[in-house]
This record gives sequence, C-alpha cells and structure tokens, in this order.
Amino acid sequence: MRVRVPAKVNLQLGVGPIREDGYHDLVNVFHAVSLFDEVTAESADGLELAVEAAPYSRVAIGRVPTDAGNLAARAAVMVAARLGVEPLVRLRIRKAIPVAGGMAGGSADAAAALVACTRLWDDRERPALARGDLLEMAADLGSDVPFALLGGTAIGVGRGERLTPALTRGTFHWVFATADGGLSTPRVYAECDRLREAAGESAPRPTVAEDLMTALATGDAKALGAALANDLQPAALRLRPSLARTLNAGRDLGAIGALVSGSGPTCAFLAESDEDAADLAVALDGAGVAEQIVRAQGPVPGAAVL
Repeated sequence: MRVRVPAKVNLQLGVGPIREDGYHDLVNVFHAVSLFDEVTAESADGLELAVEAAPYSRVAIGRVPTDAGNLAARAAVMVAARLGVEPLVRLRIRKAIPVAGGMAGGSADAAAALVACTRLWDDRERPALARGDLLEMAADLGSDVPFALLGGTAIGVGRGERLTPALTRGTFHWVFATADGGLSTPRVYAECDRLREAAGESAPRPTVAEDLMTALATGDAKALGAALANDLQPAALRLRPSLARTLNAGRDLGAIGALVSGSGPTCAFLAESDEDAADLAVALDGAGVAEQIVRAQGPVPGAAVL
C-alpha cells in the first residue's frame, strides 16, 4: 500500500501564550505544497523501517530516525493497537520533503503511515477506521499530522490540530531555500518566549489575519505575499542569523513574499507566476544562499493512496 503526502508551509503562524499543558495557543494557516514524500506499507515479520531520498531530490536522510522513535513507526503501532492486530509491517519512506526544515516532513510521513497501515490491515470482519479515527490518532501523534491528512489550505487552532478548511482560489507558486542542518522546534519556541520576556512583551492571543484570508479567497498572490507572517521568525533568525541573508536575497531577487517556514530553517518565497518562480529559483541558486533550492505549487491535496 503506497501513500503520497505533501509538505506544508505556514502562511501565518501566530504564537500565543503558554497553556497549562506546556503548549502555546496557536493560529496556524497551513498550506499544502507539491513536495511529496511516499510511504509504502508491506506485510512483514515485525516492525521494520527504511528511508531513502527520492531520486530527484537531495534530501539529507541521515537525520531521519529509522527506529521506533520515527513518527511513521509510531503511527503504525497506533493503528495496530486500534485494530487489535500486531504491527507486522515494513514501512519504506521515500523523501523529497526537506528534513527538519519546518515543512512537517516527519508529520507528513506519520499521516501517510496512518492511511497506509489502515488500508493494509483492512478486514471486513471488523469495523473499519473512519476518517475521524485517523484525525484523532493524528492529533495524538503531533500538531502538524492532522493537516497532512487534510491538505489544501486550512486554519489550525489550539496546538494547530483543530482544523477548518480555508477558501482558496487559484494556484500559488513557491520557491523554497533549504539550509544545512535543522533547527530544534522546542528551542525556537523557547527563544520566542525569551525574546518576548526580554522585550517586556506579553504574548497576545493570536487571531487569523483577515487580509491573508481575503488574499487566499481572491487568489491575489501579491496580497498574500504582503500578508505572510510568522511569530517564530525572529527567534529562528536569532538562532540562525544566516537566514536573514537568505530572506533578503529572495526579496531582492523578486519574491513578492518571504518568510521562514514554521520553526525553520527553510525559507519560503512566493512568486507571482510559475515563470517568475522559475526565474527566482535560478537566481537564488546562483546567489549561493542555501543548501538547495526547490520549487512547488499549492494548494495540493493531503495524504492519498496511489
């Protein structure tokens, strides 16, 4: 059973105060883009995991865990427990989504594993898992996992796991600049809190940006570029100052919007057209400000059986 699943970029990431459970209140406008991982589930004698880079990508898979700590493996165990079967499965993950790049590659693989294992172990003699069951398990696995199932464009609140689809017209054209090495998501959140405390700022309760939602609904790329926002960006730039050079280069080379994707370190650039995205990708590659430059379009569907 083979499942394809997309990367995401955060069009808006509003970070609010810390909750009693240790998480932050978030407003997260997710947007699925055409960088895909594929997860294949096959019957096996035990739980096995293998990871490889997609032939057309230069994803650094050395940082991807291949043991039970991998989110996809945890997803398989969760599905097996829900169905009352043993997790006897071989998961083969083919990656094109940047690793530890703020584009939810690990979460995407977990979503794909949920779908693949559910289909692999489907048995008419027991009740099938409904979409609501998958979304519930996805939320238990991580804040970004439910969106990888849904895809498209959606507003996430709470930890980001409670989703509402967002009206989006047209296609948006993206260029992504990946960085060497990752950024720890908990460390970026901690730095965001530290910067706010040092500035004497209290975290506001985040709300969805109306100008961003209007830009999506009308398909206005320029307005969307102007509305992109990420409350974690100052923290990511403080921890990885070189990202400022990457963002500035993209803006100087014609991007109509630029921001750090999620907790970073991938930088996302919005272009006005497919042709503009192609030109921007070539220019950024020549500028030498990133490990790799990749293009994508959005929105695209979530996890899908191939």
